[in-house]
Amino acid sequence: MKKGIIALSPLAVFIILYLVTSIIAGDFYKVPITVAFMAASMYAVVTSGGIPLRDRIDIYSRGAATGQMMLMIWIFILAGAFAHTAKTMGAIDATVNMALTLLPAQMLLAGLFLAACFISVSVGTSVGTIVALTPIAAGIAEQTGASIPLMTAVVVGGSFFGDNLSFISDTTIVATSTQGCKLSDKFRVNSFIVVPAALVILIVYILMGTGISAPQHVNDVAYLKVIPYLVVLVTAIFGMNVMAVLSLGILLTGCIGILDGSFDVYGWLGAMGTGIIGMGELIIITMMAGGLLELIKYNGGIDAIIRSLTRHVNSKRGAELAVAALVSMVDLCTANNTVAIITVGGIAKQIADRFGVDNRKCASILDTFSCAMQGVIPYGAQLLMAAGLAGINPISILPYLYYPLAIGIAALLSILLRYPKRYS
Repeated sequence: MKKGIIALSPLAVFIILYLVTSIIAGDFYKVPITVAFMAASMYAVVTSGGIPLRDRIDIYSRGAATGQMMLMIWIFILAGAFAHTAKTMGAIDATVNMALTLLPAQMLLAGLFLAACFISVSVGTSVGTIVALTPIAAGIAEQTGASIPLMTAVVVGGSFFGDNLSFISDTTIVATSTQGCKLSDKFRVNSFIVVPAALVILIVYILMGTGISAPQHVNDVAYLKVIPYLVVLVTAIFGMNVMAVLSLGILLTGCIGILDGSFDVYGWLGAMGTGIIGMGELIIITMMAGGLLELIKYNGGIDAIIRSLTRHVNSKRGAELAVAALVSMVDLCTANNTVAIITVGGIAKQIADRFGVDNRKCASILDTFSCAMQGVIPYGAQLLMAAGLAGINPISILPYLYYPLAIGIAALLSILLRYPKRYS
């Protein structure tokens, strides 16, 4: 137990150094998140005793540069290049003007949430949805005077609707395969749990939208400049790889921007470079988080969580609560909901079989709690990406993340109140 606490202590160092000191200072920009991760990383390397220093650094480096990490970094690079070239050539302004023209002001929040839900279900990835919609959300906020963190949070929340439910989502595929049930069966059970939560949040956004005022003057829509975003959304919905989608978007912004005189070839290249540089902090945080979490895993931190949470299970409700706590804690330590489900999926299956938990309900619990936790950790890829694209601190988004919180509560109630009854 003592070893497990020591293994998890780097995460506590990060949380105390960043969150606690920021709360005391009353300013989340006071302590750079990169510095907090650097200090926690150094602490993790120092406290990982029993092996040579070089080996500890190698373990850290291995976690920072896994295939999944590098894929994420490539997406960040392409997203930065696309977002800035789109902004420079006027694509964001044009798309915002189109949204303001088509939607009444009071429906902007609800409309943005529905768009994020629809795209994420179609794409099956929260990151792809966030890349496509966050710049538009930030632009709408600037035009209407609404809160940028609120608008960003609406997109992040809606992106997890599809991450949780889509048939082509990594989390859905992993959850069903580890629990041995059909995608369609898991979808049915999961829908009973989260769709009511989504409807409640939609109503909340409709009511909140009454406080948003339409801008006095909306510029004419330059429809040619909207094309890059429309192409990005459509190709993503049809299942094109997110890196290919972003590359196509960059090419289109360049062609249209050069044709209409927004910039020349050198201006296009410069805009891409500026966008990539703007993602530098995000890339550094991602790599340091990966290395830190790899050391925690190596030192037995995740194994300690699994042991402590499964020790006192003695009922069906207790088994479901253990699975929920297990996947949530591992997601907190890995900052990746798919990896969290892969890590605990086999143990969750054993717990479910031993206590008679329906495998469809177990898969839904794994997926929903992992998405709920992933939606509220400020060092997860989704919040880092959204904050980077909106130009804000990830912590500023947290108070407005209603949907991840709502599905977490809905999933907890489904365990405590035993619904859907047929599967409980």
